[in-house]
Amino acid sequence: MNICVIGTGYVGLVTGTVFSDLGNDVICVDNVKEKIDSICRGVMPIYEPGLEEMVNRNIKEERLSFTTDLAEAVKKSEIIFICVGTPPKDDGETDLSYVESAAKEIALAMNGYKIIVNKSTVPVGTGDLVSKVINQYKKNDADFDVVSNPEFLREGAAIRDALSPDRIIIGAPTKQVAVKLLELYAMIGKPMIITDVYSAEIIKYASNAFLATKISFINAISNICELVGANVNDVSKGIGLDARIGSQFLEAGLGFGGSCFPKDIKSLVHTSGKFGYDFDLLQAVLKINEDRVPHFVSLIDEKMKGVKGKVIGVLGLAFKADTDDIREAKSIEIISALLEKGAKIKAYDPVAMENTKKVLPDITYCKSSYEAAEGVDALVVVTEWREFKLLNMEKIKESMKQPIIFDGRNIYDPVRKKKMGFEYYGIGRGYKG
Repeated sequence: MNICVIGTGYVGLVTGTVFSDLGNDVICVDNVKEKIDSICRGVMPIYEPGLEEMVNRNIKEERLSFTTDLAEAVKKSEIIFICVGTPPKDDGETDLSYVESAAKEIALAMNGYKIIVNKSTVPVGTGDLVSKVINQYKKNDADFDVVSNPEFLREGAAIRDALSPDRIIIGAPTKQVAVKLLELYAMIGKPMIITDVYSAEIIKYASNAFLATKISFINAISNICELVGANVNDVSKGIGLDARIGSQFLEAGLGFGGSCFPKDIKSLVHTSGKFGYDFDLLQAVLKINEDRVPHFVSLIDEKMKGVKGKVIGVLGLAFKADTDDIREAKSIEIISALLEKGAKIKAYDPVAMENTKKVLPDITYCKSSYEAAEGVDALVVVTEWREFKLLNMEKIKESMKQPIIFDGRNIYDPVRKKKMGFEYYGIGRGYKG
């Protein structure tokens, strides 16, 4: 099939690349020329395992191309995916200006029947908005249909998720349109759910909201564990083995960040309020999440008897492992709070340091975990990178001024670390007293 993908961020670039790898002819469009030029040179705008190789292979085999000419791409394509940003406004409402702009440009370029697919995460009713904009601006009587096909890509595992999703959601106005999308996804061979557009739009938000609720729930439980001297890891395992609950997203830590969960929950709360329903449960989920960093920083400040003038090493800057994304990253909040209290920061991350330098230019960036630990009064683990789990901890301890670890992701065994001579504090691991 001939496909146009508008937007070359995480969703657009991965979507277009995977569709081309499945044998389709794909044109990816972005209005930032520098980004397009960079991708064509083989330099990716994002870090995503396996993406660079797949992009370069499909460019070489002439199934994948990149351009700033949206009109030409629309004219050559039968299916057009809108994968543009949908950032939050100050009140939590989703900013749909990029979606509207894409719809307008599609309308002006239409030269025949098109299937327009909203893949960006958008609130219920956005399909109607896209249809309205296209009808307003199209120059001829060309017909079209608008479909909702939400993405469920996890940063750091996006290629795998695109090729082997748990399910594919197709919200279509008619069966005929749905069949066309079924054909496109047929090679993936995963369960496909056909529904109306409104239901598909809600599914994405409901999924993220439920997962975020699990995270906030176990973090609230971790607070109780700390107060009574229990181990949240054991509690999580005990409830996660219940088939009705499941173990995923039951890992206590610093809370959720990134570009999806925070904004999607706020958007769902805003949309619910617009239709007259106060989503108090999700308000509580957000409140628990917002309390995670202040709680953790207070722990650091308390156990170190103040951090003013002390040097703290931070391991991990990305909001999660296997990505360079620092949007809503807990590292930014933690470092900023420690700096305000007068601490000095040394930091290391395998891939996210260049992005972090734009936000936090005045801290010391290190070439390795060992350099970040050298001479520090405490070490703070913020991101669960695998390499942090495999460090030579004897070497780490010898290089530190004080062997204190604050483990914000519970990647270390507290008993083993204490036997090695570390003063260790994790999340929900009973550091009572």
